[in-house]
Amino acid sequence: MDTAFLVIALIFAVLAALIHVVIFFLESVLWSKPTIWRRFGVASRDDAAVLQPMAYNQGFYNLFLAIATGLGIVLIAAAPVHNVGVGIAGVALASMLLASIVLITSNPKLARAALTQGLPPLIALIFGVLWVVL
Repeated sequence: MDTAFLVIALIFAVLAALIHVVIFFLESVLWSKPTIWRRFGVASRDDAAVLQPMAYNQGFYNLFLAIATGLGIVLIAAAPVHNVGVGIAGVALASMLLASIVLITSNPKLARAALTQGLPPLIALIFGVLWVVL
């Protein structure tokens, strides 16, 4: 197993986790600021108030994906349980990637957000698979 593939996979896994922590803060902590909800395409304060419970929940979903990815990274670093870490991080990263696919297919105007959210886990998954297979 080539360690360069593992290092690249872990770097992009960390990046993916950090992006999801930022999304958590935007959706769950900072949602009440007009600059934040406008960034998500919400046009009015009333609409933002209606969407706040959903955004709050979605933010925590993103945080839990980041935590699972971080746990997987830690377990991969602890060599005796690296297979468990690969499984945990792999599922979290695949979930991130699939969520970005849902985002872009549900609203093509959000392609930039979907790429920001989906590209790091995709790269991490590709290099993780290369690390495992090769």
